[in-house]
Amino acid sequence: MRKTISWSIGIYLIYVLFMIWYLFYFADTSIPKEFKGTSADPATFLTPRELMLSEQYSQMKNLLFFLAIPYDWLIYIAILALGLSRKFQGWAKETTKWSALQTAVYLFWLSLLVTVFTLPLHFISYLLSKEYGINTQTVSHWLKDEIIHFWVNYVLMMMIVSVLYWLIRKFEKRWWFYAWLLSIPFIIFLTFIQPVVIDPLYNDFYPLRDKELEAKILALAEQANIPAEHVFEVNMSEKTNALNAYVTGIGPNSRIVLWDTTLERLQEDEILFIMAHEMGHYVMKHIYWGVAGYVLLTLIGLYVTNKLMKWMIKRWGVCLHIKDIKELNSLPLFFLLISLLSFSVSPLVNAVSRYEEHAADRYAIELTKNTEAAISSFQELTRAGLSQVNPPYLVKIFRYGHPTILERIVFLNMYEQHRK
Repeated sequence: MRKTISWSIGIYLIYVLFMIWYLFYFADTSIPKEFKGTSADPATFLTPRELMLSEQYSQMKNLLFFLAIPYDWLIYIAILALGLSRKFQGWAKETTKWSALQTAVYLFWLSLLVTVFTLPLHFISYLLSKEYGINTQTVSHWLKDEIIHFWVNYVLMMMIVSVLYWLIRKFEKRWWFYAWLLSIPFIIFLTFIQPVVIDPLYNDFYPLRDKELEAKILALAEQANIPAEHVFEVNMSEKTNALNAYVTGIGPNSRIVLWDTTLERLQEDEILFIMAHEMGHYVMKHIYWGVAGYVLLTLIGLYVTNKLMKWMIKRWGVCLHIKDIKELNSLPLFFLLISLLSFSVSPLVNAVSRYEEHAADRYAIELTKNTEAAISSFQELTRAGLSQVNPPYLVKIFRYGHPTILERIVFLNMYEQHRK
């Protein structure tokens, strides 16, 4: 037990040192010579102070990202190796004889412990973004969001875990396949209800109040053959100074959403370009492709997780305090493997996302024909979020679901040259 935890901590510390070296001393985030002095060069649109802050902030945020995920793995390993998961299962059985309630009790203690140990990193991330002027939330509002996030996740996980372990106990060999079949309507249902049920728990959404701008956006939508009646704005200025817009939901619950910070900081032509970008996602059905991709990855992930769980329990079951995959106390192992697999495929998922985002950029510029507004919108996104124009390679493949700002502006410049 102690050996397992010691080895895990040792590997994690070596990994931490490597990431510090890579992000702060090795990675080159400078602009290639051929783009110096162009609109893609941050020195042309950021002040020296903004350049310094963007580099500092990005380095720290990237470090926190790379530390947080394996830190979660370390927590799950410790929970298993120290026998805490088995203890939670014992408490659940002592509390009630009902299987569903046992799951609820067990999951509460597990979720609470994981939250307690991950909260410090979340709080550091909050303080960092607050210090650099990105986050505008008070501590009380931030804590409120964390509490809402805890309970939303708890309720969803309670439903998922209850069904999951019922399937494991009833169909030990094929549970992963039946779980996948049930996940398909669940994924679609969540995607459908998220815009109208889950998102409003965190923020207020309302139709765009600037009716003149809405009319121009809807005219663009008509040009693109999109049956849109409303554009929504959300009061993100209570939480952040960053800018964003997105498309979410499926079917009649699809929504195009603008952050109010975007409305305040961008010019009308820049907003129209961003809206055209979101319309590109709708026209090219990226949400549907995303759902399909997630369903496929879920099938592969559940199959591999089943194989790995059974192999690990057979080999290290005593050390992990797990006798059988059917036991509820094997749940941390399930979470650990799902997280490991998700992280391992994230470069592929991000690459597909970057391809879709580039396609949406192309669609937007062909619809609006306003290269100047497109470039200035990306420059303002960089300034507002203090993001790196040319991030390190590992950061790009593991964190970026969008092309880098350098890539996006270079593409726009090339598009403009070809037009002429």
